[in-house]
Amino acid sequence: MNTSISRIALGVCALSLTACTVGPDFHRPAAALPARWEVGQTTPSLSAAPSQIVDGALDPLWWNVFHDAELSSLITRVAHASLDVKTASTRLMQARAARRVSGSDALPSVEGTASYQHARSSQNGLLDVAGLGGKHDFNVWQPGLDASWELDLWGRVRRENESVDADVEASADLRRDVLLATLAETASDYLQLRGVQAQQQIVQQNLEIARHSLALTKIRFTDGVATHLDMAEAAAQVSMIEAQLPLLDNQHARLVNALSFLMAAPPHTLKNELRDAAPIPALPSRVPAGLPSELVERRPDIRVAEARLHAATARIGVAVGDFYPRVTLSANLSLQAMHVGDLDQWSSHMFGVGPALTVPLFEGGRLKGHLALREAQQQEAAIAFQRTVLNAWHEVDNAMSDYDARQSHHDKLAEAVEQNRIALDNAQRQYVAGAADFLNVLTMQQNLLGTQQALAASSTEVAVSLVTLFKALGGGWQTTYPVS
Repeated sequence: MNTSISRIALGVCALSLTACTVGPDFHRPAAALPARWEVGQTTPSLSAAPSQIVDGALDPLWWNVFHDAELSSLITRVAHASLDVKTASTRLMQARAARRVSGSDALPSVEGTASYQHARSSQNGLLDVAGLGGKHDFNVWQPGLDASWELDLWGRVRRENESVDADVEASADLRRDVLLATLAETASDYLQLRGVQAQQQIVQQNLEIARHSLALTKIRFTDGVATHLDMAEAAAQVSMIEAQLPLLDNQHARLVNALSFLMAAPPHTLKNELRDAAPIPALPSRVPAGLPSELVERRPDIRVAEARLHAATARIGVAVGDFYPRVTLSANLSLQAMHVGDLDQWSSHMFGVGPALTVPLFEGGRLKGHLALREAQQQEAAIAFQRTVLNAWHEVDNAMSDYDARQSHHDKLAEAVEQNRIALDNAQRQYVAGAADFLNVLTMQQNLLGTQQALAASSTEVAVSLVTLFKALGGGWQTTYPVS
């Protein structure tokens, strides 16, 4: 017996030394990206923008550029409480568990067995294992161990584990993608909330002006200078401005609820915390965008596409390995006795050990079809990778252009607000002096209110476009934030 086991062990070692890995090896694909971002070439006005996009390392904690403690606090709480992030984390756990299941195929399998049977043989049958002529019952006790191990001679199991490893990597990057999107949504909702608060303040200020105009018109009407038309127009102006407040209040409540939902909290949870108005965070003077080559490492969607391509390539090797014979080494060691007290005797033991060979001879085209399927899937994954990289390039370029354009738009609106404020002041003076009618005052006030609200909305859009740029650049998903 010892000689047989030694020979089998030597054979296993020899086969292991000559084992190979079938199928193509994965090579990281080249990403078609520019050497540098075309900052200022597609957007000539960038050189005059207050906040400029420049070369430099991108801070993963990009929200810190706003220097807003409330935003940073919300980001931290959402990252740890978001149900979407937690869902992605459980999927990562599932992928890791699946890897442990797949990894067990490369190791021997050992099982303990034990059986007991009370039986009687046939008196007229061909075999009487108990030797009792079928006239008496007998007991059979049989404990033992069974072991088996598929020798991965062609690397089929290794390729399977390689593909599952890539799936785990893809799940980890999908989690980062969810985290990045969640943090960007949090920042966007917060900035929009501050923008709504700014508009509320503007409406309140203009409402005070309109009420003052109405009071002035009533005095002039009493003095016989103003008309009923002037009174009606002044009162209508007050009502028109007041009508905007409920809609702005509703937007405020919805944004507070959106932020509460992101941190897995009931509606109105953040109502008191975000009740007081605060200015829209100022923009940084410089926005480091990193290098295009770093986008492959930062953008989770590109990393996911690369991991899926890796998995698809490894599965070709699995399909190729199915064409080759499978060698399984099995062994069993057990005891068998008709009386439980005899199990400790050497004469009750029995064993078996030896290899088993399985060779695919005819599969009706199944193996060839499976290989063709895996090759086509690998080609699809390669195309998906190229598309993901190209889409990322477009998103970054568009985000840079949007950020610059919205800054220019904001600057022009600021000039318009200043001119409308001057025009309203002159119109009011002329009306008091009797040199102009009240309609002119109303027109100037409406113009000022409109441009002030547009400016507040533009300030929000500029800040949100910066968040979009950071998201396009793939910032804020590093593995240590939050702890997984």
